[in-house]
Amino acid sequence: MPELPEVETTRRGIEPAVTARVIDRIVVREPRLRWRIPDELPALAAGQRVQQLRRRAKYLLFDLERGSMILHLGMSGSLRVMPAGTPVLPHDHVDIVLETGQCLRYNDPRRFGSLLWTEDDPLTHPLLRLLAPEPLSDDFDAAYLARVASGRKVAIKQLLMNSQRVVGVGNIYASEALFHAGIRPQRSAARVRSDEFPRLVKAIRKVLRAAIREGGTTLRDYVNPEGMPGYFRQKLFVYERGGEPCRVCRTPIRQIVQGQRSTYYCPTCQN
Repeated sequence: MPELPEVETTRRGIEPAVTARVIDRIVVREPRLRWRIPDELPALAAGQRVQQLRRRAKYLLFDLERGSMILHLGMSGSLRVMPAGTPVLPHDHVDIVLETGQCLRYNDPRRFGSLLWTEDDPLTHPLLRLLAPEPLSDDFDAAYLARVASGRKVAIKQLLMNSQRVVGVGNIYASEALFHAGIRPQRSAARVRSDEFPRLVKAIRKVLRAAIREGGTTLRDYVNPEGMPGYFRQKLFVYERGGEPCRVCRTPIRQIVQGQRSTYYCPTCQN
């Protein structure tokens, strides 16, 4: 599913087309996403100018003059800018039509995404208010990570995937960051040493920034706003490389299951 780098790539790709533009209308072809699109959303958003487009974790926040749309791409969603008259394809569920004649088209084969509305600060919405600090922000540092890991028996990889502790990392980037930090994913969070947290924070940021530069990672459905795949997959060190030689030491990469998700690590480079 799209993680922080894919969502940030989407935000950067569509931002020039939507910021400071007036929404002419919203066409909802299929309201039944993870949560039903509010029936009143098209009428509330029409005629309003998009003041800014933000990202919080894996949510896109369209701040209008009076209220905000909160969009989540789910497992297979994508947003693309195109002429409003472009023929509709299967799973094209929503068009946000702009005054420019372009539209922002939301496609979601699995319909696990969402498009919601709030007239309050979107950061206080129930879906967002308990989220952890952004991993690329100053609030996310070694002291913070050490504090939330202290005394916790849960595996460090599971901690990194808990959105109330760390947001936007997800399965792919947690595996990659732990490799670069030299920490085995199954080690309990409480057993990560104090000197390892700065290395882990640095690795998380390094992996996320590199993925953003490459336009995200293509694993099944993801494409960027131009319809092109992300290329970070070609640079993965461990994820989906079970049995292949480690790029550093040539030891075969191991694959295990944690929390019903595949985990990959190098038994030599990680301890």
